[in-house]
Amino acid sequence: MNRLAVQTRTTPAGPVVELTGEFDYDSCAQVRDLLPALALQDGQQLVVDLTGVTFCDSSGITALLAARNHALAARADIALAAVPAHLGRIFHMVGLDQVFSTHATAQAAEAAWTPPAARP
Repeated sequence: MNRLAVQTRTTPAGPVVELTGEFDYDSCAQVRDLLPALALQDGQQLVVDLTGVTFCDSSGITALLAARNHALAARADIALAAVPAHLGRIFHMVGLDQVFSTHATAQAAEAAWTPPAARP
């Protein structure tokens, strides 16, 4: 079993949550419990970096949806970075590829973010 490791960092665009390991029923509470503590402001972007995720079940996907709801409640955006191929296929099958913005890397997600003042 590859336990989930969660690291956070703050960028000008907003918080980045980096996940490594198995994102499943046993570990998803770790992410859900972290959400209220994130300093996410109106117009920012929450990036969830999935680079190191080796497994994700429906509980992990539900936690990602909770992260999306948290971002929307803060009037912020959410982006997923480095979605593993196996998870990307599931997202496509259930339509979540239409719900989440995805990027190859967390840095690409940060670069794609537009500050609120620059938006039309």
